[in-house]
Amino acid sequence: MTQRAAAIVGGGIGGLAAAVALHRRGWRVEVLERAREFTEIGAGISLWPNALRALDALGLAGAVRALGTVEATGGVRDRRGRWLSRTDNAELARRFGHPLVVLHRADLLRVLTDALPAESLRSGSEVVTVRGDGHRSVVVHREGETRPDLVVGADGLRSAVRRALWPAAAGPRYAGYTAWRTVTEPLAEPPREGAATWGRGARFGYTALPGGRMYCFATASLPAGAASGTSEHAELLGRFGSWPDPIPALLAAVPATAVLRHDLYDLPPLPSFVRGRVALVGDAAHAMTPNLGQGACQALEDAVTLAHCLDATPDVAAALRSYDGLRRPRTQAIARRSARLGAVGQLSWPPAVLLRDTAARLTPTRATLRAMTPVLGWTVPGDPVTR
Repeated sequence: MTQRAAAIVGGGIGGLAAAVALHRRGWRVEVLERAREFTEIGAGISLWPNALRALDALGLAGAVRALGTVEATGGVRDRRGRWLSRTDNAELARRFGHPLVVLHRADLLRVLTDALPAESLRSGSEVVTVRGDGHRSVVVHREGETRPDLVVGADGLRSAVRRALWPAAAGPRYAGYTAWRTVTEPLAEPPREGAATWGRGARFGYTALPGGRMYCFATASLPAGAASGTSEHAELLGRFGSWPDPIPALLAAVPATAVLRHDLYDLPPLPSFVRGRVALVGDAAHAMTPNLGQGACQALEDAVTLAHCLDATPDVAAALRSYDGLRRPRTQAIARRSARLGAVGQLSWPPAVLLRDTAARLTPTRATLRAMTPVLGWTVPGDPVTR
């Protein structure tokens, strides 16, 4: 039997996970990444139980957990630092089979790349376009053309694959707020609990990474493309330096060149994630705001589900239609939920902020966990990948 070939456009989390899933099911995979290296810099990532379940299916959950940190508790605070809600990670693991694990994005990418043959990874290969050609698609990149059995568009928010094959689809839309992300230097006494602090039109969160470092993230409601006139580090200090402890101490431990600032966007719903023998995964299909911490988690789910559907039938087009039916309703619902949570978190009118904080304080923890079941309770289609 002829080995089937897949071209993965984009070497981020979703693309690499799709490549691992297909490789372990016997496909010949080629990951085409525009950057010169397969890496990510500067920020942490939260992997919820559903993501760890997907990594279990890839045989990688143990390696990822070994590189991450599991905090005992986390929660939400108000602008004065008072707790509004708390979540016990042990209870999360009891309900959903895995805890919340936090690690550096670069570490997760390293685990994924290490699971692939070196010849599958083609950095510095920018894809120009993708076009249909009978029963196969043609991927045009700087070094020439590739004609695989399957094309996976995993090239992010501003996907070239999506632009080529979904030309009428609406482009990314600004969420209304900007985000800062950074990682501190190692701290002698890092906070024992992670937290997201809600202010008026602004939020600041932090969670532990291995080695005494902390991953910090912040948002503020600003016009798209707004320039501060100062460095990202100075802007972050100016906006959040007087927030409640331990935020000032965390910011004091942030290197001046280690702050990333990005306007946040999501993607209007697509009518389909597939075109013939081309499938979109991750942000290329359903870019969402980070309020639920589900962007990478959903990309991992995509990868495992895509491989399962392709394993179920030799008809690639039929498999992709099945993938679309499984993934599009779920991911678009989660994207809408994340957008709603972001709108609540960014409230700035004082009466609305008071109402929001009061509602959070009065909501029982068990109700919060129960509300997260549709997201965190996802199960892997079929059996885990064991080949």
